[in-house]
Amino acid sequence: MSHAPPNRALPWLEPGQPFPPVDTAWGPSDPAPGLLAAGGVLDVPSLIAAYSRGIFPWFSAGQPILWWSTDPRMVLEPRAFRLHRSLRKTIQKMRIEGRLDIRFDHDFERVIRACAQTTRDGQDGTWILPAMVQAYTRLHHAGIAHSVETWIDGELAGGLYCINLGSMVYGESMFSRQSDASKMALAALVAFCRAKELPLIDCQQNTPHLSSLGGQLMHRADFCRHVGGAMSRPAPRWEFQPIYWQEVIPEHRRPV
Repeated sequence: MSHAPPNRALPWLEPGQPFPPVDTAWGPSDPAPGLLAAGGVLDVPSLIAAYSRGIFPWFSAGQPILWWSTDPRMVLEPRAFRLHRSLRKTIQKMRIEGRLDIRFDHDFERVIRACAQTTRDGQDGTWILPAMVQAYTRLHHAGIAHSVETWIDGELAGGLYCINLGSMVYGESMFSRQSDASKMALAALVAFCRAKELPLIDCQQNTPHLSSLGGQLMHRADFCRHVGGAMSRPAPRWEFQPIYWQEVIPEHRRPV
């Protein structure tokens, strides 16, 4: 991730201080495009205020809390999700054999800690620092952060964690201990979003992998308008039913 350079002042947030408008974030000609502010705290009210305005925290060890609102924003419309044929066949086979189980919020802390231990290409370390683990665990206990878990043969094989406010879902991070386990979790999340009519998953960063799955770029202004409308809708109940698989694998028939 980009380090905050010293040659341009950032707004410094005191605990509880409102965030600056997102259109004041650093632009494409600045050293860290999308960087909005530093400081503040990672408590539940601050994180809710951030996500409900299209803002998210992202910082490395030795840095203050950094708040971002990138433009454009990478998003995934569940209806645009592309489930590759090989993964579809793997899910079908494992379901028929009774080896695959998707669980929501069964072991959130184990999932986020596994994500923190995952090394990403091009990154020296993790941005999921202990302070972030503690903060998002508090969000989980508040019913706002959720884990989507892929269990294979009774073992946690992979998963992801995300934020849900209203009808908006914000993807955060994922991990795999077995081949395709995180992709199965994402497919399950998409199936859930389709079943619950949740129209958008925020992916934050543009990556070739997300693009291959149907991710698209959205202007920040459009994204924030969508988020504002989503806040007025009720959040769904987070549980995964096997019938939801039919949202992404319509030809699949539940094993007898």
